Amino acid sequence: MNRLNIFLLVVLLGCALSVVNATNQQRQLFVQLERAQSEERQLQQDYAQLQYQQSALSKTSRIEQLATDSLKMQPASTGDTQFLTLAPGASVAQNASIPTLPASAPASVGKSMGREAKPASRAANRGGAR
Repeated sequence: MNRLNIFLLVVLLGCALSVVNATNQQRQLFVQLERAQSEERQLQQDYAQLQYQQSALSKTSRIEQLATDSLKMQPASTGDTQFLTLAPGASVAQNASIPTLPASAPASVGKSMGREAKPASRAANRGGAR
């Protein structure tokens, strides 16, 4: 009976150590889970902030203001529009020549120079223009 008691005591100690080990692993995993959830919350906040910044930076009014202020761009007018023509059977569109006005000519002269609007072909709109 003495040997049986010793054997049961060894099994009991083994089970106790197993329970302690499992509890320790469970605590470590719980701490890792809490850290991961905290990091997820932080990343979600960062993502929301980035989405807000992107929407603010991509507003049309802001882009127009930057284009006019820092890049000195101006809206395109009808007289400044250049049309591309594509000859039948040609594979590359060519730029039409841009008429030049004397510096002293009024702006309305450019509109009445007799330039006709030629619709650009579909091939030129697909990136064939250079």
